[in-house]
Amino acid sequence: MPRFLVAAAVAVVFFTIYALVDCLMTDRQRARGIPKALWVVVILVLAPIGGILWLTLGKDRSPGGRTARTMAPDDDPAFLKRLGRDKDQDERIRRLEQELAELDDDSKE
Repeated sequence: MPRFLVAAAVAVVFFTIYALVDCLMTDRQRARGIPKALWVVVILVLAPIGGILWLTLGKDRSPGGRTARTMAPDDDPAFLKRLGRDKDQDERIRRLEQELAELDDDSKE
């Protein structure tokens, strides 16, 4: 019996730590019901019930949560537009540097 109690206590501690770390690492917009800081208190005070409550009720498990869906860079029009602008700017800078180099060559003669 004492071994079981020790094993149960260790399991409760590990589960509480897991729930606490999960809560702390979760984006605050994905916390439902109460603010994330209060979820931390609930997890710590009501161990292991608080961890179960966090995982079942507190954390928004829908894909993407309430935040905007992230896109791969090649699917993001703003990123592709910025790439085109950067390419144009690089070309302009290259031409200006070339013109400056030509002016320096002309002034030395």
